[in-house]
Amino acid sequence: MSGNWRARSPSPFACEKQSGRGTRGMVVTNHPLASAAGAEMLAGGGNAVDAAIASLFALSVVEPMMTGPLGGGIAHLRFADGRHLVVDGMATVPGSARPDMYRATGVANEVEGRENTVGVRAVCTPGNLFAWCDMLRRFGTVSLEDAVQPAIRHAARGFIVTPYLADCIGDAAADMRADPAIAARFLPGDRPLRAGERLVQAQTAETLALIAREGPDTLRSGAIASAVASYFAARGGVVSRADLAGFRVIDRAPVRGSYRGYEIVGPPPPSSAGVHILQMLNILEAYDIRALGFGSVETMHLLAEVLKIAFADRAVATADPDFVDVPVAWLIDKAYAAERRREIDESCARAWTTGLLETAPSHTTHLTVADAEGNTVAATQTINSTFGARVLIPEIGLIPNNYMSNFDPHPGRTQSIEPGKRVSTSMAPMMALRDGRVVYALGLPGGLRIFGSAMQGLINLIDHGMSLQEAVEAPRLWTNGGPVETEPKFAEASIEGLSARGHEVQKVPHVGGGMCAIGFDEDGGMTGAACWRADGTPIGLSGGLARPGVRFWPDQART
Repeated sequence: MSGNWRARSPSPFACEKQSGRGTRGMVVTNHPLASAAGAEMLAGGGNAVDAAIASLFALSVVEPMMTGPLGGGIAHLRFADGRHLVVDGMATVPGSARPDMYRATGVANEVEGRENTVGVRAVCTPGNLFAWCDMLRRFGTVSLEDAVQPAIRHAARGFIVTPYLADCIGDAAADMRADPAIAARFLPGDRPLRAGERLVQAQTAETLALIAREGPDTLRSGAIASAVASYFAARGGVVSRADLAGFRVIDRAPVRGSYRGYEIVGPPPPSSAGVHILQMLNILEAYDIRALGFGSVETMHLLAEVLKIAFADRAVATADPDFVDVPVAWLIDKAYAAERRREIDESCARAWTTGLLETAPSHTTHLTVADAEGNTVAATQTINSTFGARVLIPEIGLIPNNYMSNFDPHPGRTQSIEPGKRVSTSMAPMMALRDGRVVYALGLPGGLRIFGSAMQGLINLIDHGMSLQEAVEAPRLWTNGGPVETEPKFAEASIEGLSARGHEVQKVPHVGGGMCAIGFDEDGGMTGAACWRADGTPIGLSGGLARPGVRFWPDQART
């Protein structure tokens, strides 16, 4: 691939999946049926936005534990003319919510009764449906009805449960048993659905058909708005009809920086990803990461230290810019990176505090899509935790988010609850450009582990010269100041080396979720890759229409 401008070094691990190729478009999502929904739009003449929105609606059905119309998300759009736009559909704190509405336990963001995590009081005003419809209306070419059809089909006719979905159902079963509606869907007969069984969601299909007919107004002021508001009012929730009517989708300019000759472009606050990925890359740029080697103790130590630095600053600096003065320019300045770099001890782990003054007292899915005209969409969308608030609104068959758990239950802090505040997120729909041309687009789910994993994906490509498939599958590490989590494929000698440098190492099955990436060749070819951490599937479109003037004459058509 043209982006691998350095000679490649041998991969220290074997890939579990294969990449896909295309010349007329590429769709990479974390479920094969959702990728197929996007490819259906491209095959019919639609563009990348059409494909992305069709895939997102389909993911709401086939990855119901990860995303849906009642969630929130960030989409990074690159247009054929070179413009970049970040569409912010992140959920917001409802108008009646209060900074002291929960009784904090004193452990992180935990509250008594888990009210900010499970149930109706955990739900923020959703933005996904508004953002999806807004993007399709402004930048798509197909109708909303056409874009929603694959999702309606899979909801009405059902689809086969994958082992990944079955595992997620099992993990959330204890909470879902408390809600009869969601239990009836995913725990029939009080038994979690198993891999290979068919999941039919008839009520969801009817709701999606209503959305296809009436558009987002049905959630602002129509039948779905009435169902949502009535559901929460009857159960002590805080989302109201006024909250739904007042939600606004925001267009934001991306943040930009440079790394070894590449321009790195990502989302701005309330996403912390773009800012802190650039911050970490700025610090790492002074080290010869390639020479140190992938998976070496030296490289892993540096990754752990820059992650700790980023999270120390994130804790006090990154939030909704309408509520907090986020010092973006300074955080991504190479001079600030040099200050932080001077404090790194290459032989020893250290504890980090922020280099800034205090500025004020999740489970997800991702897709990356491109078309032949030069439009690219990287979108990370979620209902926050697995199965969101772990309840289901029976009248409409949709699962609401549990985004209130992302806010600090203590008043007077950067992430404290304030009506209208947007959720701060780690979503990292990132793109890397070279000479003004997109070379890589990628992103992934995984809560707080997202932006560190996206940064490692970029380093795998730029520094280590990995293929796209290798870059998304490569083992990852993560820390936010506590133990350094490491995936199984790192060499034991490197793990022991980290421990010798003073890191507390914790081996985990995986760090973050399924990365979906596209690499672009100079000749217009595209490579799509998805990793083993989810049901990710790339589908590429090649071929095309007949050459002009080709037809069968009557005598040629006879058999």
